[in-house]
Parts: sequence; C-alpha cells; structure tokens
Amino acid sequence: MSSSQIAVKLRNGLTNTRPIPTSNSLITAANLLRNILFLLFLLRWTRKTALQLRGRGLFGTFFDAYKFLRRSAYSIFLRSPGVRSRVASEVSEAVAKLQLKLVPQGPGVSRYLTLPKEGWTEEQVRAELERLGEMKHTRWEDGRVSGAVYHGGNELVKVQSEAFERFMVANPIHPDVFPGVRKMEAEIVAMVLALFNAPPEAAGVATSGGTESILMACLSARQKAYNERGVAEPEMIIPETAHAAFHKAGAYFKIKVHLVSCPPPAYAVSTKAVTRLINSNTILLVGSAPNFPHGIIDDIAALSRLALRRRLPLHVDCCLGSFLMPFLSRAGFPTQPFDFTLKGVTSISCDTHKYGFAPKGNSTLLYRTAALRTYQYFVSPDWSGGVYGSIGIAGSRPGALIASCWASMMSVGEKGYIDACHSIVGTAKKLEAAIREHPALKDDLRVMGKPLVSVVAFDSPTLNIYDVADSMSEKGWHLNALQNPPGMHVTVTMPIVKVVDQLIEDLAAVVEDEKEKERVRVVEGKGKKGQAQGDCAALYGVAGSLPDNSVVVQLAGGFLDTLYKA
Repeated sequence: MSSSQIAVKLRNGLTNTRPIPTSNSLITAANLLRNILFLLFLLRWTRKTALQLRGRGLFGTFFDAYKFLRRSAYSIFLRSPGVRSRVASEVSEAVAKLQLKLVPQGPGVSRYLTLPKEGWTEEQVRAELERLGEMKHTRWEDGRVSGAVYHGGNELVKVQSEAFERFMVANPIHPDVFPGVRKMEAEIVAMVLALFNAPPEAAGVATSGGTESILMACLSARQKAYNERGVAEPEMIIPETAHAAFHKAGAYFKIKVHLVSCPPPAYAVSTKAVTRLINSNTILLVGSAPNFPHGIIDDIAALSRLALRRRLPLHVDCCLGSFLMPFLSRAGFPTQPFDFTLKGVTSISCDTHKYGFAPKGNSTLLYRTAALRTYQYFVSPDWSGGVYGSIGIAGSRPGALIASCWASMMSVGEKGYIDACHSIVGTAKKLEAAIREHPALKDDLRVMGKPLVSVVAFDSPTLNIYDVADSMSEKGWHLNALQNPPGMHVTVTMPIVKVVDQLIEDLAAVVEDEKEKERVRVVEGKGKKGQAQGDCAALYGVAGSLPDNSVVVQLAGGFLDTLYKA
C-alpha cells in the first residue's frame, strides 16, 4: 500500500513539473548569438588592426589616423551652412571661367544641337571639319605638347588612314564576317608578346587603351584569387606613382588599394614596404616601367622575387614605356629587367598607341599563361539572344582601329622603332643634361630621380614650380604639372625631338624671369616664393594645401561636365 502511494506521488510530481518558459530559451539563444557576433566583430577588427600595424607600422598607423580625423573634421567644416554656400559659389565661378576657355562662344560660333532637317552636302561637311580642325589650340604639330600626341609622321598617317578606311565597318565580335580583322588582332598580340620575351604558353588581348588594359589585369587577378583562394575582400599593393587607372580598378571592382611610398632621391617603390603590406587578402602586386609622374622604372626584379616567394601575381605597367622599353639596349641606352624574363611577372600592359605610333584607342594586355587570360572573360551561356562571350568590357569594337594598329607596326618595323627610341630617349637625355648643367637652370631646377626612358621630371628648391609651369604655358607650351610632391615633367615625343632646343631656351628664360620676380619680392619686403597666381598654381596649390580634397573633386567634376557642354 505504501509503495503504491509513493508511486502515485512520484507520478503526480512528474506530471505537475512546470515547463521552462519558451521566452527564456529565446532570450538565451539571442544572447548567445549576440555574443558570437560580437566576438566575430572583435576578431575581424583585431585582425584588421594587426594588419594595419604590420603594414604601416605604429607611426604610420597614427599618421593615417591623424590624416583621417583631420580630413573628416575639415569635411564637416566645409559642409557647415555658411562655408558650404561660399565653396559652392567659388566652385561655380571657377567652372564658369573654365567653360569660357573650353567652350567656343561668340557671334561667329555655330552650335548644332539638333539634326539638320536635310543632310549636308559633302562640301559642307568637309568645310565644317576644316574649321573644327583649325580651332585655336596648343600647337602639338609644332612639338609644343608634352606626351598626349604620339605622332609617327605624316607618311605613317597616310597608311593608317588607308587601313582605317578599308576596314571601316569591321567588328571583331564577328570573326566569321571579318576574318582579316581577327587575323590582324591575333598578330598584333603575338608581335607584342615577342617584344616582351613571353614564354610559349603566354597569351594576350587587345584593348581600347592603357586604362582598359590595367582594369582587365586587376579584374583577372581578383577573379583568380576568388576562384582559387576564396578571397572575398581583395587588396592590391601599388606604388603611389602608379597610374590612376589602378585606383579606378579599385573603385570599379571593390579592391582595396594600398599605396606604397616612392621616396626621393630614387622615386622608386620601396619593396620592403610592399612586403609588410602583403596579407591573405592580397591579390596583386604592381610595378611601373616607367611610371607616369617621374619616368622612373620600379625595381621590377625585386618585385618579381617577392611575387614568386609569396605566390602572388605581379603586373608591370609598361603602357608609357610601350615600344621604347624593349628597344632601349639595342638603341644603346642603359635599361633594367622588366619583362617576362623575370619569372615573377605574370602580366604586362603595353600601349601600342603611344610609342607604337598606332592611332588612339589601341593597347595590349599580355599574360604569362592563357589560363590567366580566361579570368577576364565574360560568358553568358543562357541568354535568350544566344550564347554570348566577350574578352573584356567592350562587346562591339572598331576593327578599323585594329587594322590601323597592325598597319603601323608592320610599316615601322624593328629598325624604325629602334631609330625612334634612339631619337626620343636621346632627346630626353639632352633635356635632363640641360637641367642638370645649364647655367640658368642647374641651381633652380632639380631632376627627380634618374629617368631612363622618355619622361624628365623636375622640381625647384628656390621657385614655385607651378609658376614656372604657368609661365611656360604663356609661351605656348603644354607641359604636365605634378603634385605630392610639386613638380612638372616633359614626356618627349617625336614632335618634341625637333624643338627641344627651343624648349630648353624658353625654360631658361622663364626661370630667369621667376628669379627676377623673387628678387623684387625680397626688395619689397614680401619674402621669397610669393603666392602663385596662375591657373596651374591655383589648382595644384589648393590641392596640396587642403586636408580634404572634396573641393578639387568638385572642380574636376565641373571640368568633366564642361566636356559635354555643346
């Protein structure tokens, strides 16, 4: 009897046990999830901080933080009501002045904003084209422009024009319709691969210009890292002097860009700094041969060894070096290793429309292997319009430009390119020697680094270099201003070869004039290096003095808008 009572009590106790409230379970699970997420967040930012400290060092990290805070504070200041309206007003005024310079106006200017009711006659079209070609401009034809126009001579232009006309309607997206264009494009790539000592398994593509070549190299590296290593937060390490197209690639393809200093006196990338910045998210290393600002060739051999050791792709930007770099030694000039003979180099960009003398809109991107090239391909296998594939960003492309490029390369040939290299690089060395040795220049101008190719950059220890640039503009020269640090450069082309003596003479005269202005300032008690007054000085002076570059971005945006103001 007693045992049955115990059993009943036990049973009743079990059946009357109160269940744990469901809400408590949910709260516990939510707390656990929150803690896990917080831990992951903490680990993520701890890792980021560790990588930052490793890559930039303690001092560099603090300096980066200081710049960020300073820039943020200045940005907030610029957005304050009174300041914002004044900045907007001054930017609008600057853009309006820019439009007056770039957009033709006045009673004699015709503007065509709608289609003509009836089509023009051939004579009308030719007459208007003649007027457009004769609009007031810096005389590149007289060698007054640094870079920009890489002219191979009037005879070559005739050959290019014939090739362009013959393949005017050609489009390489239809190789069965235009087999000749397909053949020429493949031969262009093959010839450039041979110039850069590519191995048998190498491959390449033709592009619309150096920017597209660089964009595709970065995209290929990103896709390779994602497919082979699962890298979802890609980073690339580039010299601070690398072309702006790498920054564009970073913005377009969501690749974090690490800038590495190129300190004087060499102005070449610091490979030690590159090494510190490498981590598991690194997808690409970059070197220039040469760089655009100073014409300096980075230590590609050292970067190649580093890339091999860390098993990373290395891209060499030879867009500016183009058809000069491969011929330097054969033209009798010193050079540095830069091409596929270095085992760590996996891709090279080379502009055929620069010192290859092809029409604008031509470049090449070379890969060590065909497998690397496939990472830039786009294929849509199930599109309702049929299977679609393209080698890069563009679908349809102008076959006429490919034909003109092929005709240029076949017309000039190796001997022609060696002769051009001798003339162009020889002229650059003459200009460099004048800056270093000319009595009127050697004390006030300094060559930046040791250029080996066609670019000669210089700054000034005594004068405002932007005043020098503006004064050269007043004499009819269109030279390139540099920033960070301030300077200017000349990119020698065939037209400049003929007028380099006049360039040196005008540069010496401008330096003397600027020195006289400085002497007057000192006599008047205003001190040396007075405030720069010209357009170039105004733009780059502002850019270098402001912690936040949003004003410069607005000015650049206004300039871009002006390009489409009819």
